[in-house]
Amino acid sequence: MSFDLESLMEARQGENFKLHQEFLNPQLARVLKTLGFDRFYEKGEGCYLIDRNGDRYLDFLSGFGVYALGRSHPVVKKALHDALDMDLPNLAQLDCALLPGLLGEALVGTMHEGIGRCFFSNSGAEAIEAAIKFSRYATGRPRVLYADHAFHGLTNGALSLNGGKEFREGFGPLLPGCDPVGFGDLQSLERELRRGDVAAFVVEIIQGKGVYLASDEYWAGVQRLCRQYSTLFVADEVQTGLGRTGRMWAHEHYGLHPDIVTVSKALSGGYVPVGATACSPEIFDRVYSKMERAVVHSTTFGRNQLAMVAGLATLQTIDDEEIVDRARLSGEVFEKALAPLVEKYELFHEVRGKGLMIGLVFGEPASLRLKARWKMLEGARKGLFSQLVVGPLFNRHRILTQVAADNVNIVKLLPPLICGQEEIDYFVEALDDVLGDAHRNSALVFEFGKTLAKSALHR
Repeated sequence: MSFDLESLMEARQGENFKLHQEFLNPQLARVLKTLGFDRFYEKGEGCYLIDRNGDRYLDFLSGFGVYALGRSHPVVKKALHDALDMDLPNLAQLDCALLPGLLGEALVGTMHEGIGRCFFSNSGAEAIEAAIKFSRYATGRPRVLYADHAFHGLTNGALSLNGGKEFREGFGPLLPGCDPVGFGDLQSLERELRRGDVAAFVVEIIQGKGVYLASDEYWAGVQRLCRQYSTLFVADEVQTGLGRTGRMWAHEHYGLHPDIVTVSKALSGGYVPVGATACSPEIFDRVYSKMERAVVHSTTFGRNQLAMVAGLATLQTIDDEEIVDRARLSGEVFEKALAPLVEKYELFHEVRGKGLMIGLVFGEPASLRLKARWKMLEGARKGLFSQLVVGPLFNRHRILTQVAADNVNIVKLLPPLICGQEEIDYFVEALDDVLGDAHRNSALVFEFGKTLAKSALHR
């Protein structure tokens, strides 16, 4: 019997959650059903997901930033079809294939002059693992610093640099010598650097968990202190890179020249996982210092041809379609469109971020009636209000967003960088509707409670 993908999927349609509950992660299936996110998507197209009923969902999560070019981008699709049709000699391993070299050249070409080499892996977490190893070997120092609230991935080394206790609990002991400093706090950074044993400071330019930003002065100080104490400055651009913030790399907003840059997510074009650790030739050549060390750090699938093709097609499309400028301009339009809602609703405190990495910050209102309702929600579970926004946006308006982190009232938007006025207008109208309910009455609470009750009865 030959393999027929279309027939297989048609025959097993609707078994998604059953299969996940039995063979994969039953708790994830329970969470999605509880929140009313149990849909059966059958297609992705541009800024939208389409379910089996033909309903279209505006995807403002974009696979945690993977789909910067939108879903099913024709250029990336064609490039991958071409690569398959060419029967490329993939993963010969004892080989220097052309495509990894071309992607390395193209990626390095987007960065500042101090970056000259790339190591390719399969994910952002693996890119961080390489950055940790490279930093320790190149400096001969044991310690690595990270910022509180950080998220750098969930493999063992990356988890050691993770500021979220909920991710770390029960998985220790983690890597020794990994210590937090305050994000935006130069004094705490210098206090640790002064000890002279820090290999690297690994930091997100905009923190993904919460969309937290630091000042221009802070970033200038970070670079100065790292240089002063001979510590490598590692910029985690896994989510912020490749145009997300309205510049090719978020560190460009601050005039920074990091020693190492980690890349992933959008580089895949949404098809083939790929990660990259880009660094100076000096760092790379210390790690790979002689022929005996040529494979001292490697990964089986890191330079696979399909991932390289996806990366090359993505970089070319970012250039051809002026994606970086589009993200910057759409971000400005978004900020302008959301400003009246901040004025209109006292629960809505702030819009922050850069480009199309946006945090909607909610907080305690001033009026007594709303304040009492807010405190009731916060008493039930800290950060619950943001979930009460995400739920109706999805169930009522078919917009997929995410709560930015546990126990915070921040909703994060990561739209595809191809989104335009139509998508922005639709989102702002939907948010206006949801926040209007929150201010007028308890409809949001009842709606969310009804969703939970229906899910419980279904189970």
